[in-house]
Amino acid sequence: MAERRVLILAEGRFSVFDAKTATCVIRYAPQEVVAVLDSKTAGGTTDRVLGFGPPIPIVGTLEEGLARGPDTFLIGVAPRGGRLPEAWRRMVKDALEAGLTVVSGLHTFLSEDPELAAVAERTGSRIHDLRKVPTDLPVASRRAAEVDATVVLTVGTDCNVGKMTASVELTKAAERMGHAAAFAPTGQTGLFLGGRGLVVDRVIADFIAGAAETIVLENAPGTDFVFVEGQGSAIHPGYSGVTLGLLHGSMPDAQILVHPPTRERTLNDEVEIMPLADWIDLYERLAGYLKPAPVVGVAINGWDLSEGEAREWAARIEAETGVPAVDPVKFGAEPLVEAVIERVGVRKGKAAGARR
Repeated sequence: MAERRVLILAEGRFSVFDAKTATCVIRYAPQEVVAVLDSKTAGGTTDRVLGFGPPIPIVGTLEEGLARGPDTFLIGVAPRGGRLPEAWRRMVKDALEAGLTVVSGLHTFLSEDPELAAVAERTGSRIHDLRKVPTDLPVASRRAAEVDATVVLTVGTDCNVGKMTASVELTKAAERMGHAAAFAPTGQTGLFLGGRGLVVDRVIADFIAGAAETIVLENAPGTDFVFVEGQGSAIHPGYSGVTLGLLHGSMPDAQILVHPPTRERTLNDEVEIMPLADWIDLYERLAGYLKPAPVVGVAINGWDLSEGEAREWAARIEAETGVPAVDPVKFGAEPLVEAVIERVGVRKGKAAGARR
């Protein structure tokens, strides 16, 4: 498949936490990104804003971005509530007029917007709404517990802690170790990066666990590991329903807890984050009534830490929890994959002897 040439829209909100989609695409597919559109940081480069990756230019207008020859216009920010800000409508419309494919992870389906749909039809452009989900999803029935692959779910101490990043890094580490591994995305960014999954926060509540079950069943054949991207947190007042649906639907064999160690309170509701040992106990209890799934390690989100600081935090967390801890972006996720193998095994492949 021909490589895309992506112009990312992050107008007014280009930062690590505000533009999660933009950040992750730049981290994992930088070769596809021709520019980022953000008038606040225009004239600079993405590496200076994010602290990693190649120096991709930041432009201040759509016209400047179009001059770099994109074929795809990706909305790289998910505003709270998932609606298209009116200030962005003109840019989306002009991108369609220019013949670009518009890719959106918003809850608002741009393909169903009369004005934008009319432009797309007239110009032959495409609108791809990543959050559109199948209408025939099942109610979960524990079928994911029967797959041959070892299923690992990332869970978090809060929303926006890097569960997708940890899942991708776990997949890459398992592959480097010689295993067949699948990344199972449950959010719009993972889908854009090419994973096989769907956006579960768009699924009707009764079918969230069924969606997770479906994702595992689709990814498991021929793989040693399926790494399922988690969402939200078990006690988040807004997103706990999705968290629990993923846990009970995916029927994991093991869990990896994802945590930014310098975050002491939750982002949106300013509730103190409880000790990690309590989080581990909570997630294991929530899973265990249906299928035991130990939390075998902690993935540290150390975006704001030096390598030395990340190692120090890892040592503290290991002492507190008794499980391995590592920043998978800085140091690789191999220790976490090894922890999975040691605790629950791998059902197929080279590490089959480690199966419990």
